[in-house]
Amino acid sequence: MNFTSILAQAETTVIEDVQVVPLDAIWSQITALSWLQAVIAVSFGIVYLLYGWRIFRILVVICFGLFGMYLGIKFGAKTGSEIWGGVFGLAIFAGLSAPLMKWCVSILGGAAGGLLTGGLWYAFGLPQVYLWAGAAVGVVAGGMMSFIILKSAVMLFTSLGGSLITVVGMLRLLDLYEATKEVPTQWIHNSVYNYDWFLPVVLIVPTMIGIFAQNRFIKHAHKWEF
Repeated sequence: MNFTSILAQAETTVIEDVQVVPLDAIWSQITALSWLQAVIAVSFGIVYLLYGWRIFRILVVICFGLFGMYLGIKFGAKTGSEIWGGVFGLAIFAGLSAPLMKWCVSILGGAAGGLLTGGLWYAFGLPQVYLWAGAAVGVVAGGMMSFIILKSAVMLFTSLGGSLITVVGMLRLLDLYEATKEVPTQWIHNSVYNYDWFLPVVLIVPTMIGIFAQNRFIKHAHKWEF
């Protein structure tokens, strides 16, 4: 087989895409909230979105503590004690995050960047099988930015975290409102499943607003230091 025939075969090869984004899991997490939990999520999310830079140390410890608890539960399930596994995982990761704060912020900044660029990849309808490539660009960019200007990483991950919590609460409230109509609608549900751009847009727009607002607030907080 010569080089020309190889190119011709490559051109006719169709990339078989697979569903990588777990829409069912995302939707189940949204609909699992009660109206009260959704209101609390929106309230806390807005504070997180706009003023996360003031409490970022606590947020970093919480994020890594929860991650450690998740890993501990998974490990504990294999050893026969999920509770103690979760407790030890929580204590270890939360304890390590305090003295390694700058490194933890960099990790969260990279993760936030990966989520944003991965979301853009998904929004533009690119093959989901290569979603990791789009996310990798954001991880590298977010990580590098964290080492250059650490405050930017703080604004990035707190804005994204606040946006995520706020959006989940808002989508649940809107979904509950649709169910109260005389003729119930499913616009939120259909948008999540039928429009690839919907979830990235409703997540990225508040994130950008949060970054802009936090940047303004930090400029007026002269005593704020990392």
